[in-house]
Amino acid sequence: MKIRFKVLHWILLLAIVLLIFRHDVIFRYYALWFGFIELIFTDISAACEIFNLKLADVILSGIFIIVLPILFFLCRNRWKILKSRLNFSDALLLLLVWILLFAPIITSENPEFSKNLSVTKLLSPLSTVKFVNLASKESDPVTEKEKFVRQLNKTIKLPYNERIVFADSIMVSENIIVYQKGNIIELQMEDLQLKDSKPAIYNKFFLLGTDEYGRDNFARLIYGTRISLFVGFGAVAVSFFIGVVLGFLAGYRGGIFDTALNRFAELFLSFPVIYLIVLILALFGSSLFSVIIVLGISGWMTLFKIVRGEVVSLKQKDFFISAELLRLKKSQLLTKEILPVMLGPVVVNLVLLFSNVILAEAALSYLGLGTGNLYPSWGAMINSGQEYIYKAWWMIVFPGAALILTLFTVNSYGRRVGKVINPRLEG
Repeated sequence: MKIRFKVLHWILLLAIVLLIFRHDVIFRYYALWFGFIELIFTDISAACEIFNLKLADVILSGIFIIVLPILFFLCRNRWKILKSRLNFSDALLLLLVWILLFAPIITSENPEFSKNLSVTKLLSPLSTVKFVNLASKESDPVTEKEKFVRQLNKTIKLPYNERIVFADSIMVSENIIVYQKGNIIELQMEDLQLKDSKPAIYNKFFLLGTDEYGRDNFARLIYGTRISLFVGFGAVAVSFFIGVVLGFLAGYRGGIFDTALNRFAELFLSFPVIYLIVLILALFGSSLFSVIIVLGISGWMTLFKIVRGEVVSLKQKDFFISAELLRLKKSQLLTKEILPVMLGPVVVNLVLLFSNVILAEAALSYLGLGTGNLYPSWGAMINSGQEYIYKAWWMIVFPGAALILTLFTVNSYGRRVGKVINPRLEG
């Protein structure tokens, strides 16, 4: 009997895989979640002071891994997409969504973690490095805030940890001798974290190798995927709002207002917008927020043309005139009368715009004008890897492949949406 896996089956399978292989991480996140709830009831001011995006990220990821599969299973008869079979682009899209939602569970490593470069620099894929942990000399926490901060630092990895010592090899005798590319470090037994009265020696596995700073390429690729998708969604939302609002106002009012907005949009379309983007980011600085805003402002023109043309033709229709006679607000005319009619071409334009934004963000990061040093990015990874292309090919190949596959997936869905809207389209 041939088993046909559908979208719902793959969602449940991915959830089970994460629950099995990352159960320790998920349990730590739930413990952190309950610890934060306890801190809220005991000292709400301390909880508000500690709360940040990283804490919210790990808490939400822990909740989603349980809630979303259950929700999909309960809605399996309502959502037809869950019953459809997966093709290659569907599988890639599902994988991208999975990474977007569960990046902290997929890899608990900090993408900026760097230590002992003589040992960890430019390791090839599937490499393993030994390390030991130095014994903690911190005093026992007293307040609930101190206890939670201790728990938080153990769960969410920091970009630097002075207690970890990586080594090429470790010799255990009366003392612990650590070898690091010709350097020898001698440690006392009481300096190390012990397990059954013996030094605890661990192995760290690097699936996709490391970069020139000894950072885990797999963690950077996962979080780089997340950043690219987040920038894409944010910039598309900005472009959607500007293009739809200005297109509606231009088509609805007409006259000199329409002419002025048309000339303004054509001015943007008449020269490569990338130069304007580079100029703005060079003047005002690069950050995640500024990249989203700039890329969003640079992509509204085509959507403006589509919406304006539809509004000009629809405002002469009987249903639109009747809606005006009922004295609906302009926002209601847009959301209830215009958008439902032109939803198809707008969605196709947004899907294709999404891929253009991802490519533009990678190009900006490659030029050093992307999301800055706080976030990993595919473009920045490719840029840093070109200096080591002959001895560290993995620094370019993996982020480049991720970028190509993502663009392929988005463009494939753009063509499929176009075929659904207009079945006469070929290719």
